[in-house]
Amino acid sequence: MTQHQRFPEEVCQKIGNYVYRLIDPRNGETFYVGKGRNNRVFDHAEGLLDVASETEQTLGAKMDRILAIKNAGLSVVHVIHRHEIPNDAVFEVEAAIIDAYAGLTNVQGGHASSDRGPMNHIELIDKYALPEFPTDPDHALMLINVNKLDDRSDRRAIYNQVCYCWRISEKHAKRADYVLAVVRGVVVGAFRPHKWMQATPENFPDIPYADGSESHRIGFVGEEAPNDIWSLYVGERGKRVTNPKLRHVQNPVRFWKC
Repeated sequence: MTQHQRFPEEVCQKIGNYVYRLIDPRNGETFYVGKGRNNRVFDHAEGLLDVASETEQTLGAKMDRILAIKNAGLSVVHVIHRHEIPNDAVFEVEAAIIDAYAGLTNVQGGHASSDRGPMNHIELIDKYALPEFPTDPDHALMLINVNKLDDRSDRRAIYNQVCYCWRISEKHAKRADYVLAVVRGVVVGAFRPHKWMQATPENFPDIPYADGSESHRIGFVGEEAPNDIWSLYVGERGKRVTNPKLRHVQNPVRFWKC
């Protein structure tokens, strides 16, 4: 379809919910996966802003790619993967497609991706066979979901993943006694923050990718939690989170008693 075409009204009524991909014609790369109804796919492919459901953050990388494609004299290619999707299934379909494509401009992962997304057999065994995390912890906790962690035994690497940097209230964050790192529903690290600061290169000189662009976010400096706390919340190989109030869905940060 050309850039300015739309689905006729009778088609909109029949296709219902659908999930689509936006593709860069310059290299064939899928750069965005979304769900919608009616002419939502065309609005996104054309770079039309939907201020009711988009934010500056979600628009940034996607709009940059769309503008670059237009500046090259080309149009965004789209594919509708599945249509007539029941309301209670559209999030799962979207999530499965998001999980299948690396390097997307989507700010958030797919629905429940961190909990039910792609895993190898060891991760699945860990998820269902490791000891359970306390269902009603006594401490004020901040649980941060970490998707990319090659070695769960490297405590310094885990710390570097969770200390920098998050779009949260500093006042809220300061209430947390401990910050916990969570990978695929398993708590793999526990740290005690000493100080929360803006995410600038000056405040975080040990973070190689700190360039000042995330200064609106915050991070912390701290240390590993004491052995008794580590044993309580992490154990030898991690503890799986079973309390729905503690599990991550879309937001990478979860607070408990903060």
